[in-house]
Amino acid sequence: MRILGIDTATPVASVALIDEDKILAEQIYGAARSSSENSSPQPKGNHAEVILLLIRALLDGAKHSLGDLSGIAVSIGPGSFTGLRIALATVKGIAYECGLPVVGVSTLLANAARADVADGVVGSLLDARKHEVYGALFRRVGTNFTRLTEDAVLPVRRFGELLQESHAVCPLLIGNGAIAYQAQLKDCLSGAIHVSAGDEFASVAAQVALLARERIAAHASDDIGALAPIYLRPSEAESKRFLAPLTS
Repeated sequence: MRILGIDTATPVASVALIDEDKILAEQIYGAARSSSENSSPQPKGNHAEVILLLIRALLDGAKHSLGDLSGIAVSIGPGSFTGLRIALATVKGIAYECGLPVVGVSTLLANAARADVADGVVGSLLDARKHEVYGALFRRVGTNFTRLTEDAVLPVRRFGELLQESHAVCPLLIGNGAIAYQAQLKDCLSGAIHVSAGDEFASVAAQVALLARERIAAHASDDIGALAPIYLRPSEAESKRFLAPLTS
C-alpha cells in the first residue's frame, strides 16, 4: 500500500512516499537532505510554487506514478495559513482527478511522531508568532503516541506550565517553536529539556503518511469536500477586520 504524504503547514515543506511501514523517498524544500536515491535539485520558490515540483520529483525518483498510489495523506494544521490552503487545494485536485482516498492528519501529531528516540514526553511546537506557539504534548511508548493535550495556540509560558504539570523527565521539544522559544521554556522548567528543530528525523510528510496508513487500509478516509484546515485562530487579516471600527 503506497501512500503519498504532503506537508506545507510547517516552514520546511515536504512530500514523502511510503509503502506499508517503509519510507521509500522524501523530497524536502528548505533542507539539504532527501532519502530518495535519485534526489533532484531543490526547486526555487515558495510552497505554492514548489509543491507540485516536489511531488513530481518524488515520484520520478522512486519510479512510481500517481496511478500506483493507494491514497494521499495531508497535514491539516495547525500551522501556516497559506501553506495549509496550498496543501489542501493540491491534494483535493489530485484526489478528484485520480479517484484517491484522502486522510487529514494533525500537523502537531505528525511533527511529534518524527521523534524516533527513547520513550517519554514529546512536546510538539510550531511558532505562532507574538510569543505564542501551536503546541501539544504526547507520550511516546515504542512506536505509539498517546495524546496528553489537545492541539492549541497558547502563550509560551502556558506551554511551559503544561510541561511542568506532565511531570516529564527531560522531555523532547521538537519543531521551530521549540527552537524559537527554548530560552523561555528552559526558564519554565527546573529539569533539563532536549530541543530539536527535527532536522535529524524523517520529514513531517513521511509521518503524515505513516499515521494515515490504518485509516486508508480500513477505507475510513475523510470526506474530500468537507476536509478543511485546522487554524485554531483567525488570520491576521481577519483579526484586523474584526477589530476595525464600524463606520456609519
